[in-house]
Amino acid sequence: MTEPNESKQELVVGFAWYRPAQWQRVRDISSDADALEDTYEEWLRLAEQKLTELKAGGLRVEKVDLDSEQLILWCNERGWEINAQARSRYAAEKLREMDSDQS
Repeated sequence: MTEPNESKQELVVGFAWYRPAQWQRVRDISSDADALEDTYEEWLRLAEQKLTELKAGGLRVEKVDLDSEQLILWCNERGWEINAQARSRYAAEKLREMDSDQS
């Protein structure tokens, strides 16, 4: 049980965010491309909907720009294939780096 004056740590979620110029490249390099939306516009619509849902659930959501070439290097260093799990982990790690840079 927490004391009334204790502050709760806010849960922050890193959300992989793609720029239009990166979208097709991310699809090209991902092993799960068939599970990704066909167009950037379709992805953007669904991503904005998901952001709204997460925020409505009380989460603090931070967009993390995903650079496809940096993602490739990051995955190669770890021996991981590029898929949803890797993209999520990459976004989480980048968010931690952004937070530590701000501290």
